Amino acid sequence: VQLQASGGGLVQAGGSLRLSCAASGRTFSTYGVGWFRQAPGKEREFVASVSWRGGPIDYADSVKGRFTLSRDNAKNTAYLQMNNLKVDDTGVYFCGARRVGDYRNERYDYWGQGTQVTVSS
Repeated sequence: VQLQASGGGLVQAGGSLRLSCAASGRTFSTYGVGWFRQAPGKEREFVASVSWRGGPIDYADSVKGRFTLSRDNAKNTAYLQMNNLKVDDTGVYFCGARRVGDYRNERYDYWGQGTQVTVSS
């Protein structure tokens, strides 16, 4: 599985972005998807995940109520809708795919290249 993350950009605080994670291959539906982010000088942190079943969807407390993760297996794509963005949401966002396990753990089988999200005040 190859993953391509896109949709990042520069946005003002309070704005919105939608990230996409496009996967190659016909087995995408058998993989759970996770989004992580890494801010400058900080470790990569969990943002959200969805199992291969399509649920449950798990969110980090810091994004709960503002971010929405969804997947469209017909399009081999997962999305992260980010609303009411805050300056602290700035970072490089990565999507990963794994079949089973703890989706909050970074040990994913495949990773996308990352997309930069910058939120200005």
